[in-house]
Amino acid sequence: MSARILIIAGSDSGGGAGVQADIKSVTMLGGYAMSAITAITAQNTLGVQAVHAIPAEMVRAQIESVVTDIGVDAIKIGMLGGAATAEAVADAIGGIEVPVVFDPVMVATSGSVLADAPTIAAFGRLMDLAWLTTPNLPELEALGGEEAILAHGCALLVKGGHGSDALLTDRLIGEWGEVARWQDARIDTLHTHGTGCTLASAIATGLGQGLPMVQAVERARSFVRAALATAPGFGSGHGPMGHHLVDVARL
Repeated sequence: MSARILIIAGSDSGGGAGVQADIKSVTMLGGYAMSAITAITAQNTLGVQAVHAIPAEMVRAQIESVVTDIGVDAIKIGMLGGAATAEAVADAIGGIEVPVVFDPVMVATSGSVLADAPTIAAFGRLMDLAWLTTPNLPELEALGGEEAILAHGCALLVKGGHGSDALLTDRLIGEWGEVARWQDARIDTLHTHGTGCTLASAIATGLGQGLPMVQAVERARSFVRAALATAPGFGSGHGPMGHHLVDVARL
């Protein structure tokens, strides 16, 4: 049976990030994608033009609807529409004993801010529930650094995509220190929209399928890099990756 992956995130009208990228990632990696949409965005490769938050009670209703009938093997949390939504999500998933991957989306690749201060403050409850939190470097700083995140009891994947070094370094950190690190040459492309969403949902799929954490992260990183390499070149800004063009059998 396919692993059932619940995606709790915002919708990207351009299809490159958010729920759309998550569904593509989960499907390509052999999982079954479900969703609880937290916000609707008017968005393209140039940025986010408008955001409409879904009421928190509706987000919670979506979660409860799929969990009580279809079931869930892993959860990925991405963009949240506000502090009330973050609290509602924490309430809804608190008793579900499955892997949770939390991507604390605050700033899109384009630079658009997607979370306000009260929402960021509410992220603590979600990190308490998460198996893994996956911030980029600006998000790591906004959340108080490595020790502040690890204090919530989750593992931490520090993503190096926003760094300036020639090599991109991602670090997986657990309670007792660094568990693994990966270094790769940067892929020279403007089409990086949705990398964080894709990575987190791909990791959640692996965990839902029973992969150990390190192996789930390794496969997810390989998927992201392959999707970057096959980006179709759409749009005039930070375009989408080529999720649908990845040869998954070669990962």
